[in-house]
This record gives sequence, structure tokens and C-alpha cells, in this order.
Amino acid sequence: MDMAIRVSGLRRSFGDVEAVAGVDLEVRHGEIFAFLGPNGAGKTTTIEILEGFGERDAGEVEVLGVDPAHATSDWRQRVGIVMQESAGEQELTVREVMELYAGLYRRPRGVEETLDLVGLDDEAKAKIATLLSGGQRRRLDVALALIGDPDLIFLDEPTTGFDPAARRDAWAMLDGLRDLGKTIFLTTHYMEEAERLADRIAVIAGGRIIDEGTPATIGRRDLAASEIIFELPAGFGDADLPEDLRALLQPPRRDGRIELHSAAPLADLGRLGSWAEGRGVEVGDLEVHRPTLEDVYLRLTAAPKQEVA
Repeated sequence: MDMAIRVSGLRRSFGDVEAVAGVDLEVRHGEIFAFLGPNGAGKTTTIEILEGFGERDAGEVEVLGVDPAHATSDWRQRVGIVMQESAGEQELTVREVMELYAGLYRRPRGVEETLDLVGLDDEAKAKIATLLSGGQRRRLDVALALIGDPDLIFLDEPTTGFDPAARRDAWAMLDGLRDLGKTIFLTTHYMEEAERLADRIAVIAGGRIIDEGTPATIGRRDLAASEIIFELPAGFGDADLPEDLRALLQPPRRDGRIELHSAAPLADLGRLGSWAEGRGVEVGDLEVHRPTLEDVYLRLTAAPKQEVA
């Protein structure tokens, strides 16, 4: 598939600090690509180079078929950027600032169409300084990035400060952008957001990409053991479980429930159910958990560099 972004051997140092130490990545047209990493990992430096605002020491970078270091105004017309913070024109209304920004592009989207897309059509007459909530301001940031009808959109932590309902509304909006064929390069500290939105994820730490994959497969998440947690009835303990389940036992929990780590949770649940049925007892408070994306992310970013593939 043709790539919207190609990066090979990207390096950038600041004095003795190598902020980006040989990054390779590819982003496909029309996908949401989540770029995750802790503070100081090289994430911001990499993104600034992709956006054409940062210099590099080595490596090849191609964004929409162009090296951003030598991008023309034609390339800028195809790229939208939502930064972490933006002040905006505080004394203008939402519609006025949209019309102002639309005038900067040769073929802008319609103002009303864009406001409707981000859910701000009812706030078109609101003055930015006085009437917009934090979530609405963030929607305006996205609208301003969209007004030029870009092919590629960089979204830097777009839902920071949102309440849960506003965050889910924003996710629906981003799903709509994907449906329009837009390519989205997303950074976020919300693992649930990355899992919900991203087609693929890359994790950077220490200036290097330490893993890449889909939300289901990154960090070998799909192959990791699941947790089976349950409560046994009075008079039964973990020693009463069949031998194959006892081999999966984890250290005692504070709440007194039994915890197993299983590579085949469906089969092990079947064994647990057969054991309980054979004794005429009920297994209570049953939960099954696979490792969350946050679990995998924390493991990846905490691992020594030499141990990470």
C-alpha cells in the first residue's frame, strides 16, 4: 500500500543528547497511526521533523511524497496540524476565525460543513474568549486544522482535559475523519484512546522505536497470558483445584480470590467449570482479563533497551 509517511534512519541530537536515535516508521494512507512514548522519548522531536518544523542530523523522511525539510506551500496546503495548546483569536467568534483561516487556503472546505463535522455548528456565533469550554476550544483547533481540507492531520494529544463524554464524542469525530479518507498521525497519553482509534501503533523510548503493531498485537499482547480471577465457595481452597489449574496459580490476592494466569483462557475456563459442576458448587465473582494496552505500554517503556525487540 502507498505510504503517507516514510521514515528511515532518522537521527537528531542536541549537544551530547541523542533525542532520536535511528527511527524507522511507515504510515499508510487513510489510517489512524498512534505514536506513543513517555516524556523525553523523542516523540516531539520526531513529530516536529515530520511537520517540517524541526531539523534532522541524518535519515530520510518523506511525507506525502515530499521531504518536509524542503516543503513548498503546495505541501503545506495538504497538511493540518493540531498542537497541544493554541491561544487562537480570542475576540473573534467561531465562525469568524474559521472564515479567517479558510482565506489562507486555495481550496478550503466549507465553513459550515467543517463546523458540523466537529460538532460546533451550534456555537458558530460564540466568542472564543468568553463562551467556549475547553472541549469546545479543542474541537475548534481540529476544525482549523481541517478547514484547508488536508490529506494528513497531525493530532497532538487532542482530547487532553476532556471529560469522558466529550472524549467519546471526539472519538466519533475522528472516526468520521477516517471515513473521509484522511490520514491521522495521533499522539496521546490515553491508552484507551489509542486502542479505540488506532489502526496501528508505534512506541518510542530512548529515541528508538521499541515496538510496532496493531492495538491487539503490539508487545505480543495477543499471545500474553490472561488473568482468570474467581472466588471459591466456603470449604474449598486452591489446593482443591485440579493439578493443571494449580500450575497456573498466582500469589494470593488481598481480596482472597484465586488468580490464574492462562495462555488458553477458554480451555481453562472449561476445566474450571467442569471441576465446579462435578462438585456441585458455584464459582463466584468470576473475571477474565487480557493484558490491557496500558499494561503492554508500561512493560515496553520500562524494559531495558537491550531486551526490547
